[in-house]
This record gives sequence, structure tokens and C-alpha cells, in this order.
Amino acid sequence: MADTENQGNGQDAPEQQFAIQKIYVKDLSFESPNAPAVFTSDFQPQVNVELNTNGHSIGEDIYEVVLSITVTVKQGENTAYLVEVQQSGIFNIQGMPEDQLAGMLAVFCPSIIFPYAREAISDVVTRGGFPQLLLAPVDFNAMYAQHLEQQKAQQATH
Repeated sequence: MADTENQGNGQDAPEQQFAIQKIYVKDLSFESPNAPAVFTSDFQPQVNVELNTNGHSIGEDIYEVVLSITVTVKQGENTAYLVEVQQSGIFNIQGMPEDQLAGMLAVFCPSIIFPYAREAISDVVTRGGFPQLLLAPVDFNAMYAQHLEQQKAQQATH
């Protein structure tokens, strides 16, 4: 009787597992091309932030996700500083359907990595002699939804 009760309840489906293997800085760059002159004027920064994510397989059920952030801060027409960071993570993801896996790599994993990138940027900017820069939280879910809409629009035009 126990065998018939267990049939059809999904026990044959692979168990979903998620684990963080490693979080690390893959690349970090800071430039202040107009120092020291930039420190002699009233600092009225104009901040531009570019953000990109990329997730790919590096082994069986092992994925690397790279969050790339470029922050350009201008003082008038001059660049006060430029920070580029590639914050990465290695994740073990098992038993995830392909459509859910794409969302994990584009939304969930970058959400885990972002606070580390935010801290790295804040630290390097402060060490560069500028006021602390704390990036606002990012809605990776909205970014992914926008990406999917763009893909649908491109497919519709072809």
C-alpha cells in the first residue's frame, strides 16, 4: 500500500539544491585621471552607473555568475573617478528546470553578489580620497523581465 501512495507524488523528480561555493572579486579598477585638481574645487558629482550580469556553466551543476558594475563620476566635464568591478560567484545549482535556472542566474545569484560589489566600490572610492559612494539597491527581477521583453520584441521583428 505504501508503494501506491508514493506513486505520482513527484519523488522521481530530481531534488533542487542551491549552494554558494565562492564569492570573489574577479576584476577591480579605480582611476582618478584629474587628481589632484579634482580635489581643489567644490565637489558636485554627476554619477552614472552601468550594470550587467552574465551567468554560465563551468562544470556539471556548477555556474559562475559575474556582476559587472561601472561607475563614472564627473565633476562638470571632467571625470572625477571611474570604478569598474566584476564581482563573481560560483554556485552549485542542481535539479533546476531550464526556465527557472535562467532566472536563478539572472536574478537570484546577482542579488547575492550585489552587496559585495557595493562594498568593494564604496571602499575603493573612499581610499581614492572621495566621499563614500553607496549604490542604491537594484531590482534584478525587473531587469530580467525587461531583458525578456526585449528578447520577445527582437524575435517578433525577425
